[in-house]
Amino acid sequence: MTTHLSQRELESYLWGAATLLRGLVDASDYKQYIFPLLFFKRLSDVWDEDYKVAFEESNDATYATATANDRFTIPDGAHWKDVRTAPKDVGRALLNAFQAIETANPQRLQGVFGNAPWTDKAQMPDATLKNLIEHFSKHTLSLASVPEDELGNGYEYLIKQFADDSGHTAQEFYTNRTLVHLMAQMLEPKSGETIYDPTAGTGGMLISCLAEVKRRGGDTRTIGLYGQELITITAAIARMNLVLHGVSDFHIAAGNTLSSPSFVEGDRLHTFDVVLANPPYSIKKWNRSAWESDPWDRNFLGTPPQGRADYAFFQHILRSMDPKTGRCAILFPHGVLFRKDEAELRRKLVETDMVECVLGLGPSLFYNSPMEACVVICRSKKPKSTKGKTLFIDAVHEIARENTQSFLRPEHQTRILTAYQAFESEPEFAHVATTEEILAQNGDLTVHHYVARKSTVSHNSNGETLTEAWKRFDTDGRKFWTGMDALVETLDEVVAEEAEDA
Repeated sequence: MTTHLSQRELESYLWGAATLLRGLVDASDYKQYIFPLLFFKRLSDVWDEDYKVAFEESNDATYATATANDRFTIPDGAHWKDVRTAPKDVGRALLNAFQAIETANPQRLQGVFGNAPWTDKAQMPDATLKNLIEHFSKHTLSLASVPEDELGNGYEYLIKQFADDSGHTAQEFYTNRTLVHLMAQMLEPKSGETIYDPTAGTGGMLISCLAEVKRRGGDTRTIGLYGQELITITAAIARMNLVLHGVSDFHIAAGNTLSSPSFVEGDRLHTFDVVLANPPYSIKKWNRSAWESDPWDRNFLGTPPQGRADYAFFQHILRSMDPKTGRCAILFPHGVLFRKDEAELRRKLVETDMVECVLGLGPSLFYNSPMEACVVICRSKKPKSTKGKTLFIDAVHEIARENTQSFLRPEHQTRILTAYQAFESEPEFAHVATTEEILAQNGDLTVHHYVARKSTVSHNSNGETLTEAWKRFDTDGRKFWTGMDALVETLDEVVAEEAEDA
């Protein structure tokens, strides 16, 4: 009889594997061991499930094996039970099994198990690997025991736990899921469309879009998911994540999106209906000189400053949108809306009339950072009713905070989504600005320049009028966030140097 695991039991079981590594490896390295083992166990259990059903129908072992291999091929000697019974050199047995499975399933599973040092017994001795294997062997991860959606949720839980545990790696590893859910709702992905994330991380944004199509009653089998991720192990985790969520049509590439975009057609980028992204924040180490003569015509707004590649990612995304159906939602720190060294790029962006909405959000939605977040939504072709207009939404107060984490409650998401869909001015919350109005501000996209914030007094204790006080607050606030930008960049450099030294 198959035992169904509750979500709480599943989460406890998954995190229990990670606790076995406490004190043995750095928390940031948990993922390269735990995720491949989880994935290997899932493949083996689902294969067994398919084999059992086919054998009970036919009483023919050859037919049952062929049927089980329809979903994924597991070669002889490469099953979980084969590794579990290995008397020694467990790491080598695992590595051999992983390589055999990847070779037998090249279209879907190439590189999916990553490149952890499984055979390094000093790092991962046989005893530790045996403990991990026995822990995962406690439960059956068949589809009947743990349906795809439930295992996917458990996987997302594990991703978040690793992000919480691993400190400085969290931002590139995990994006606030409540905000991602809102972004997917705003873009309304549909059956038959292609969806792309150029900085895919572990695939959370792609999965959220898939869930939104499903929620709206669409056929997810007709959706094409594409992503590129710089870090090889994270790209492998994204592939595993998609498979565990039951996705069959996906293309996740490993590599540098700015210097070597994977999805190209001749001298042009491949284009997609929907693009979501949370690009890395203001990276400094990128090839700015190559961007000046970019072969894929991604410098149409200009060349960003060396110290901030944000508008390089922005232009890549705009060029990756289908000329007719394309729309994007990009999660950025607030500074991209007003920084002086990007003023000309921003002014040209406004002139393209692609910016449909600028959503200002509260602080601390990025991991390990108090910075305010914003979402910029663009369309290749706006509908007639919004041409020459941009909606600004000031949702700085639509935020909740629990246990040091900020997030959007369902009521926050609903209010923001309703305002976006209405595309109308709303006192102290939303304002529809014309392109001329924005250009009069030299293309500055700071939300509170367009949405007046609520106040109940006419003068403050210093005798300033509200206008005077707000102007001072705006100036001081910009200085503060500029300083925070510099501080975060400095901390990122220190962390990167420490990581390299380690």
